[in-house]
Amino acid sequence: MASHAPAACCTQASFHEGQAQGEHKQIFGLDTYQVGAEHGNDRVIVILTDIFGNRFNNTLLIADEIARSCKYHVVIPDILKGDAVPLEHGDLSGWLTNHTSDITAPIVNGFLQQLRKEWSPKFVGGIGYCYGAKYAIQNISKDGFLDAAAGAHPSFVEVDEIKAITKPIIISAAEVDPLFTRDLRWKTEEILTDIKARYQMDLFQGVSHGYSVKGDISDPIVKYAKEKTLSDQLLWFAQFN
Repeated sequence: MASHAPAACCTQASFHEGQAQGEHKQIFGLDTYQVGAEHGNDRVIVILTDIFGNRFNNTLLIADEIARSCKYHVVIPDILKGDAVPLEHGDLSGWLTNHTSDITAPIVNGFLQQLRKEWSPKFVGGIGYCYGAKYAIQNISKDGFLDAAAGAHPSFVEVDEIKAITKPIIISAAEVDPLFTRDLRWKTEEILTDIKARYQMDLFQGVSHGYSVKGDISDPIVKYAKEKTLSDQLLWFAQFN
């Protein structure tokens, strides 16, 4: 593994204030949060969520900020097919058996394939949080549907998926993370260097797994790391579109 499977730390969340500006609608067969459609389809960002799914307000607010500040068309498909983990849930063992890669990868790939075919975008970037990072990384292989990817505190990523990367990747990591540990960060960096990938890896001190989407932003260290992660991701994508 290049990052371990989701665990109890994935279920810990703080809630961010704000009213989402987009809407949920059916897009390419999935319930999808959409914002920034007025910017057209040339530049699209697809957010692949963590276990809390595409109705978690924190994630919607991130999509809103991307659309507002950088004029992207942003979509968050329901890759969990209506089975997001309840916010108060602490045991993932049963849930994970219903959301293996064999189940989720075809959902993600089908959505991205249709997006490419029907919208004909010039650029598609993917942001994956925790559980979703695996599928963002899968889709920057040679035959993947993304042009570039960003992963924050990834989980479930296999070594062979890192080795298969052929397109740009930025990874944002937490200092305290039982899923993307120091050894696994180093292993990932070694592989990316060996395959001569176009990559950036950032490590944020004083934060833990999940900080970029569900961290407690009343803590100035977490707030900085969350905001810097998003700004880095957007600067990363800007190079390629």
